[in-house]
Amino acid sequence: MYQAQPSTKSEQVPPLAGFTVGVTAARRADELAALLERRGAIVQRAPALRIVPLPDDAELLAATKQLIDQGPDIAVATTAIGFRGWIEAAEGWGLGSGLLERLDAAELLARGPKVRGAIRAAGLKEAWSPASESLAEVLDRLLEQGVSGTRIAVQLHGEPLPGFIEALREAGAEVVSIPVYRWMEPEDITPLDRLLDATVARGLDALTFTSAPAAVSLLDRAERRGLLDPFLEALQRNVLVACVGPVTAMPLEACEVPTVQPERFRLGPLVQLLTVELPLRARVLPVAGHRMEIRGHAVLVDGELRCVPPAGMALLRALARRPGWVVPRADLLRSLPGTGCDEHAVETAMTRLRGALGAPKIVQTVVKRGYRLALDTGAEGKYATPSAP
Repeated sequence: MYQAQPSTKSEQVPPLAGFTVGVTAARRADELAALLERRGAIVQRAPALRIVPLPDDAELLAATKQLIDQGPDIAVATTAIGFRGWIEAAEGWGLGSGLLERLDAAELLARGPKVRGAIRAAGLKEAWSPASESLAEVLDRLLEQGVSGTRIAVQLHGEPLPGFIEALREAGAEVVSIPVYRWMEPEDITPLDRLLDATVARGLDALTFTSAPAAVSLLDRAERRGLLDPFLEALQRNVLVACVGPVTAMPLEACEVPTVQPERFRLGPLVQLLTVELPLRARVLPVAGHRMEIRGHAVLVDGELRCVPPAGMALLRALARRPGWVVPRADLLRSLPGTGCDEHAVETAMTRLRGALGAPKIVQTVVKRGYRLALDTGAEGKYATPSAP
């Protein structure tokens, strides 16, 4: 049962307080969740994938042996964790020295500074690395210098590289793909189903993705459960979708889901982006002499965080759609899930809402008609809804 909690003073309110954020990451999920919780968010975690351990991956073993038998002219390293894992796996198979010799003889390109660090930790030296950390820039360099007749090893990072390998092959290169780790469906699908249900029910304010395979996995699961259309509608209209970068966003944007992405493709900037974007999406209204900010599962009244029970939040959102207008009890009843036909449920939920807000005059009772938000004088024109009765 919901229990009222004390309000939080404005100077103590973290930027994501009152918001619920879904985390689909399998790798570094703890780090991402901790960053979000430190900023006040409630986090719902559901790994959309699991990573196949490198030493158990026969496909990687076969690709490594092939590369040692016939070394590459050029090698492209895309991720630090993937490159390190590849070297460690090769050492475990007794192939470490042979692989390092082949890579040392090749022109070794690193996608960014973390990859450079992994390369140097292995005792190798990169030939070049783009300042942008972009694979597109790596591709431009390769095509500009010419790759016809060359053998290029490309370390994948758990997902295809759309257009990258195809462009190199069209330019005449022989490309060897190195699948340093592979994604598979999680062994326990229950958390993912809960996340999917919460998204469809608008129980999330934001959903984060750190890899394209995670996005594909969640979309596939929604389709298998017959929820793809309502899931996409929620992402398109209500739930903020935050992706760590453009490659991660591609499967979602292909389904016409709008996404936001940080300028730097890292977890820290991703969380910082959410701390800016989510408060901007909150509904702010001047009511009964107070500034009220409606967040996902809580309300800020004059800068103080007020925890509101779910039924109260449902009523408040229904009233906020037409601020200042009377909303009939029957309409409010329809906004309460699972309450049947008893309008007494509206009165009970309204009493708890007023208590949680700590400012009872925010919601006014209009005898025999319903309830309305006490929109401040002068704000009617700004917030009026022409279609309202």
